[in-house]
Amino acid sequence: MSFATWIAFVFAASIIAVSPGSGAVLAMSQGLSYGVKKAGATVFGLQLGLLLVLAIAGAGVGSLLLASELAFNIVKTVGALYLIWLGLAQWRSKVEIMPGDATAPAQVLAPAFGKRVLTGFLTNATNPKGIIFMVAVLPQFISKAAPLLPQLGILAITMVVVDSIVMNGYAFLASSMQRFFRDARAVKKQNRFFGGVLMLVGGALFFVKRGATAA
Repeated sequence: MSFATWIAFVFAASIIAVSPGSGAVLAMSQGLSYGVKKAGATVFGLQLGLLLVLAIAGAGVGSLLLASELAFNIVKTVGALYLIWLGLAQWRSKVEIMPGDATAPAQVLAPAFGKRVLTGFLTNATNPKGIIFMVAVLPQFISKAAPLLPQLGILAITMVVVDSIVMNGYAFLASSMQRFFRDARAVKKQNRFFGGVLMLVGGALFFVKRGATAA
């Protein structure tokens, strides 16, 4: 892989990461609710899910999913239902505020570390749009004259680094607004907003068609 090809992939990965999606919504939601440090667990989970999607696309399984109507619809339905369930859970979630003091503001009680990681992982791992996009994009940056695995490794590391920076950036920007969402009523409105967005994103997945390349 040439340096020029790698730079081109960095730009492509940046565009993919910055484009609005379920991962960005989740990072902002958790950054606003729990702060950028605790949202890091969710971002870590998002990267694990992204690695799985990259592995699926790189192994050619993604192409098989796109070729099979049944397999594609199963993946699409699972992903859509998961996001709708996640959004509904956030919409209905109970607001638990940890009391603060003069030096530290009150904070929303965060789920366990493992649960935050799993939420991030499932959000990306069940996203058929990610598989579609990777199947369409990855081959353009892979040289047939060079070994496949080293190239996939470089692309995967690059994608994860870029996406981690962007998702943590979304979480950081959202966390900077925490001071406006520290009472139970404001947090409840926030949960309903992001829960509604996640349900809308999940509902939109039902309309994703095979062969689509939009992220």
